[in-house]
Amino acid sequence: MKLACIVGARPNFMKMAPILRACEVHEDLETTLIHTGQHYDKSLSDVFFDELQIKRPEISLGIGSGTHGEQTGKLIIELEKTFLELKSKDALDRVVVVGDVNSTMAATLAAAKINVPVAHVEAGLRSFDRAMPEEINRIVTDSICDLLLASEPDGVKQLEKEGHDAASIFLVGNVMIDTLMQQLERAQKLDTLQRMSLDAGGYCMVTLHRPSNVDEQPILEKLVDVLVDTSSAIPVVFPVHPRTQKKLEEFQLLSRLESAPHVHIHGPMGYLDFLCLTSQAKVIVTDSGGLQEESTVLGVPCLTMRENTERPVTVTAGTSTLIGNDSDKLQVHLQQVIDGTYKKGGCPQLWDGQAASRIVDVIRNHHA
Repeated sequence: MKLACIVGARPNFMKMAPILRACEVHEDLETTLIHTGQHYDKSLSDVFFDELQIKRPEISLGIGSGTHGEQTGKLIIELEKTFLELKSKDALDRVVVVGDVNSTMAATLAAAKINVPVAHVEAGLRSFDRAMPEEINRIVTDSICDLLLASEPDGVKQLEKEGHDAASIFLVGNVMIDTLMQQLERAQKLDTLQRMSLDAGGYCMVTLHRPSNVDEQPILEKLVDVLVDTSSAIPVVFPVHPRTQKKLEEFQLLSRLESAPHVHIHGPMGYLDFLCLTSQAKVIVTDSGGLQEESTVLGVPCLTMRENTERPVTVTAGTSTLIGNDSDKLQVHLQQVIDGTYKKGGCPQLWDGQAASRIVDVIRNHHA
């Protein structure tokens, strides 16, 4: 069976890496890795192929940024050309997509239009907030995929509720955790903490990039105030996403963070340095879906700066608490973590580092 595996943005790389490795042990599987170039900054893209030990992509499209409509349109055009060329060479039986970025939806649409079956890894996740572009991507992708590979039981229930054929739905576990478990020891051996004069379990890790948190000055200003205040109790490490950097500069808030003696501002980090820091943090403040999952497995308290989450199991069974963009609520929960009164969670079903093997088994057993 010949698979086209699609990556395009930072979270895709961590999810696709273990799937590619799991495919390598089967002689009946051939993979073509297609990098759409949705994220084109080297620090957000190319470095991940080296750190995660992924083969270099056979096909790179270099789509780049743009509005959602513009980017999605370009993706569909170029992916359709690519898929048709692979089909003409008898080199494409199925497309495999992961997550919920524009590349995921575009690849699914392009494949479906030319009758190529698609498997979606992380199917069934829903935030129920259609203002999020990712939510639209999830719904559209799931609606036309023939294999729906869910990471948690809530995803299975949602797909069944939406009327999907039960024979197309499989609970396989969380493939992001495969990468975490494979890379954790390697990451923690790095000297990242020493270089930053940090103690394991003694700092706050922050990532923010969603419009609801960074696009409006009053909201972002209050969040910055909380982070600066928190840094007087424990150091704050803040790898700043390019979008957030732009807003901090626009609102003249970056200098406030940079002048705080215990706030460590960085550009986007490679996966291993980042994992070294997140896995040994006292608390994580984030609006990232992936970090909600990773913090749950790592047992690190996670204050999620969103009103809702497509990963509810990280709240019900894991270590995450939904904060929204409420700076007062954030400060209260940060103090709970510092005081040692914050609740801890457990690990969801099948988040065991073996999801990729289950995914590949399903794909091999459903040769369309």
